[in-house]
Formats: sequence, structure tokens, C-alpha cells
Amino acid sequence: MVDYAHTPDGLEQLLSAASDLVDGRVIIVFGCGGDRDRSKRPLMGETAVSNADMVIVTADNSRTETTEEIIASIVEGAGRVLRPRAEVVTVEPDRRAAISLALRSATANDIVLIAGKGHETVQIIGDVSSEFDDRVVATEQWKKLEEYR
Repeated sequence: MVDYAHTPDGLEQLLSAASDLVDGRVIIVFGCGGDRDRSKRPLMGETAVSNADMVIVTADNSRTETTEEIIASIVEGAGRVLRPRAEVVTVEPDRRAAISLALRSATANDIVLIAGKGHETVQIIGDVSSEFDDRVVATEQWKKLEEYR
């Protein structure tokens, strides 16, 4: 499921709704945009580990910030949670690889959520805009997995 949730509240609502839908694990792939509200990044990490079973932190639109700086801030927030729900927090800066990892990790009763970009069709790293649509990438990665099964 691809969603635009890019705030702590939006992410919490998405994760809560997803938890109600499945008997299995909730797996979330997300990042935070660069050159935007830096204060929400740790909160996004806290929200993710408190409400998902598996968290994969990745790039979003880093813009002029480094992806590593943004991810570090998210992971810092995730580390603040004393009793996280998440079994594991994985850092995969490559968004395509992160989506692939989430899909490979999922089992029959799990749900994979890809959050933050939603309807967006480009990814901005530095001053370069590249075609990137989470919906298309997830479909491509799912088809690749199906070929191996």
C-alpha cells in the first residue's frame, strides 16, 4: 500500500489503520524530505517503531541535504522509544532496494506500507529530479519476486 503520510500524525493514522486490517506484521518503508521540517524527523522515527513491526528507513526527496543526515535523525528518534513494537529497524538508503526488501520480508498475512511520497512521480536528490513512483516501483519489485517463486 502506497500512502502520502509524511507527518507523524499521518504516519500514526496509517499504521493504526493498517494494524486493524491484518493479522500479520505491519512493515513500513519511509523517509523524510530534505530542506523541510527537520523537527518532525525524530518524531517520525518514534511513531514508526511504536506502531509497526518492521521499519525500513530510506531516502525520500533529500534535495540539498544528505540522505544519511536525514536518516540519522529518523533513527535517533526511533531509539528514544523504550518499548518499541518494531522487531527491527533497517536502514536502506536506496528507496528501490528498501521497497524490494520490504516485499521480500513480508509473509502471507503481513502488510507492506510505503509512505511519504504517495502520488509523487519524481525523487529529488541534490539538484537532480529522477522519475520515481512508489506505485510503479512496488509493482515492478513484486513482479520480480513472483518470477522467483
